[in-house]
Amino acid sequence: MSMFGELSTVHQVLIGIYALLLVASGIVAVLSRKGVSGADELVARVKSWWWMIGVFTVAILIGPAASVVFLGFLSFLALKEYFSLIPTRRIDREVLLWAYLAVPIQFYWVYSNWYGMFIVFIPVWMFLLLSMVITLRGETEGFLRAVGTYTWGLMITVFALSHLAGLMFLGREIGNPAGGAGLLLFLVFLTQFNDVAQFTWGKMFGRHAIVPKVSPKKTWEGFLGGLATTTLLAVFLGPFLTVMDPLWSAFAGAAIAAAGFIGDVTISALKRDLKVKDSSGLIPGHGGILDRVDSLTYAAPAFFHIIRYFYA
Repeated sequence: MSMFGELSTVHQVLIGIYALLLVASGIVAVLSRKGVSGADELVARVKSWWWMIGVFTVAILIGPAASVVFLGFLSFLALKEYFSLIPTRRIDREVLLWAYLAVPIQFYWVYSNWYGMFIVFIPVWMFLLLSMVITLRGETEGFLRAVGTYTWGLMITVFALSHLAGLMFLGREIGNPAGGAGLLLFLVFLTQFNDVAQFTWGKMFGRHAIVPKVSPKKTWEGFLGGLATTTLLAVFLGPFLTVMDPLWSAFAGAAIAAAGFIGDVTISALKRDLKVKDSSGLIPGHGGILDRVDSLTYAAPAFFHIIRYFYA
């Protein structure tokens, strides 16, 4: 089957998504002009939605090999932002170089479809390598903090996000009719939709904060409303974009919604600890790459391994 044949369903869903974005943009523009409370933040979220869907549309349509390069660069930018935020020791410059080199190597394992190395390279080998390099620098002050912050950053920005590229090849491996592009679109769209849905439900009915010190606007009402809405949407999209039936699509949608929430508040906790609002100013008015992919840092591994465990 040709690449265009594989993407025909994906094209149809993409058209539907962009039509939905146009409608959403019109609605929030009206709300903003009327001065409705919270409308400005909703406008920002819809603009972020345009940005994210646009970026991943490129990744989906340029083909698996180019997608790996593109998503690898996205991961590199996220890692770079992370290192610009955390306190680093001058003596650890060589350690940062090794961390950056991990990005192309990790995405090469994805491209070569070598699952064994893909799954252990960063959690095992890079953890041990960075710990060794830091030790051999001979500076013990701040050792534990350095090891923890560098390896955790690699896990979040490189290992976790490399699962996005992994979906492009996993789709072919399991014989998904919509290919890997269908799996990636399913994940990214539901993750971004869940973010807006949780915000909307929270604005309308939110009363009980989940983690007030981390993200006071995240409420149980918003979380559960977003979870239910995202699950229902997954039931509809799953049979078009994935190999899953409606029941498994519902399970995957709920997992994506829950994992996306955890990713969001985890990055929020990081930024609050560092006392910064955004990870960078790369996207004017919308922060940086890490701000936009925060939900995917948990949702991507969760969805990837659901598909691989039950369908590969």
